[in-house]
Amino acid sequence: MAENGIPDDIADSIYQKIEAFADFGFAESHSISFALIVYASAWMRLHYPGIFLAALLRAQPMGFYSPQSLTADARRHGVEVRRPDILLSGVEADLEPLSSPSADQIKDFREAVGPDRHAGRRWGTNLLDLVWADGKPAPSGRVSCLEREQPTVSARFDPTAPVEDAAHRRDGNYAVRLGLAEVASIGEKLATRIVEERERGGDYTSQADLARRVGMTAPQLEALSAAGAFASLGLGQREALWGAGAAAQEHPDFLPGTAVWVQPPLLPMLTPAEQVASDLWAIGISPETHPMEFLRERLTRRGVLSYAQLATTESGRRIEIAGVVTHRQRPATAAGVTFLNLEDETGMANIVCSVGVWQRYRRIAREAPAMIIRGILERSPEGVVNVIADRFEVLTVGARSVSRDFH
Repeated sequence: MAENGIPDDIADSIYQKIEAFADFGFAESHSISFALIVYASAWMRLHYPGIFLAALLRAQPMGFYSPQSLTADARRHGVEVRRPDILLSGVEADLEPLSSPSADQIKDFREAVGPDRHAGRRWGTNLLDLVWADGKPAPSGRVSCLEREQPTVSARFDPTAPVEDAAHRRDGNYAVRLGLAEVASIGEKLATRIVEERERGGDYTSQADLARRVGMTAPQLEALSAAGAFASLGLGQREALWGAGAAAQEHPDFLPGTAVWVQPPLLPMLTPAEQVASDLWAIGISPETHPMEFLRERLTRRGVLSYAQLATTESGRRIEIAGVVTHRQRPATAAGVTFLNLEDETGMANIVCSVGVWQRYRRIAREAPAMIIRGILERSPEGVVNVIADRFEVLTVGARSVSRDFH
């Protein structure tokens, strides 16, 4: 700066400004980088929620949210999630065409492309041709979503406005099929062996055929049975569990059919609650429902609200909310305040717990997998909802749940 004729006092001032910028410049660039990731992720989650879910499940273990929470959120946004299947699943989660368009899908599709005057010319005039093209599902949702230049959003965000996720979804004609590697005790190596043998030698015809060709232990066959992976072979979960032990006796070195086999009795189907418990044990994911659904009637009679009801409940009221605990966090900058996330079938609530309340209900707050929490509802003008907890109560759900605590 001296060589460029800048006086010492001005040079010192410039240097101080550079030094001051260095104190927050890294954080600023860091936040901009994260903002780009958040924007891209939000766009993918809106337009391709099925692909987004499959990609996140393939990347596990990772991130803040468990596969169960990710799947529950995708299901609330219209994604159909299917169990692992010995004949249909790959090693990891993937997309699978829906068998045929449902009435609701056709209705959503008509509403989505109705205002688009180019949709008929681009995809044909027959509605089924819009949903199915060349033997594969065609893209769903608004074609205009792919246009590079989008109209400027001038209106202020209204959190009470109707949600139009279905109109934007581009992979609406696909379901997410869970992978075999996600089944307990199977893992990537064995799942790869199962899929490669199926592609090489053809579809498996029975549990015994699978065990003979791949080499499976009884616990591994039982885990696949509990996950419902033999449904395409016509076996219910209880029937498959009954036959897993005998099937595991089949080995490539033995003559086929020499294992001792006992005809299973007529076994009842799993109840919906039993199905959820079986799914969570076998794959850690409940593809079709949430364990809180089976408690909702009893909770409603007590006056316990769901997460969805918090959006329209008067702010400042003392309310009760219930759910399974997904996270417990205590940031170093929070002065001892603990933050919890409570998930039910409609969404995930933020719970704020003061030091005093935490100490009073420490054992429940720290250890209970599911709780009923009483507190004051706070909702900002932007729609951000928190519950300031003042009481914790244990809730028995009857299905396995695991929270991410103090990470």
